[in-house]
Amino acid sequence: MFTGLVEAKVPLVESLFEGAGKRMGFDLGLICDGVRIGDSIAINGCCLTVVAMEGTTCWFEMGAETLSRTSLGKLEISQTANCERSLKVGDRMGGHFVTGHIDGQGTLERRRDEGVWSYFYFQAPLNLLRQMASKGSITIDGVSLTLVDANDRFFSVALIPHTLVNTTLGSQQVGDTVNIETDILAKYAQRAMVEKSR
Repeated sequence: MFTGLVEAKVPLVESLFEGAGKRMGFDLGLICDGVRIGDSIAINGCCLTVVAMEGTTCWFEMGAETLSRTSLGKLEISQTANCERSLKVGDRMGGHFVTGHIDGQGTLERRRDEGVWSYFYFQAPLNLLRQMASKGSITIDGVSLTLVDANDRFFSVALIPHTLVNTTLGSQQVGDTVNIETDILAKYAQRAMVEKSR
């Protein structure tokens, strides 16, 4: 379980194909302290398991399912990803409950910069858009955000200067794809309504 509060932007240092999957190494830098093999780490919002370590570099294995549902396979060497270690029992909860299970991908359709603030408008699959509501929670590339607008055509978020500087979202351009995880409560509510209508 995660909170969607990014701890660091970490560079990809190695990417190797392994059959239908990939083995990717990220340099976690200072936040590698205390990390062990087998730990869960969110990389761009995707919960991954540390399978090997050397210094501050951690390696993760991604199967075909992960590569098809996320944008991780598109990362190139030296590109950075948002990183968050898993939530410890008793930690302060500053974002919202994030599972690290990516629901799908969205595409940045429009970016409106207003001084040091930015407004992003994304396209996403209809089934995901219907799990979103204005002022609800959304996780984009591992970043916990509040939805501004959401309908059957798009959703939007407002990004403060801190988020633009300290996460990879600040470098996003029109046409870029992002990993999306909708709010877990929205999934359960939608499921309950489907069951009730049967």
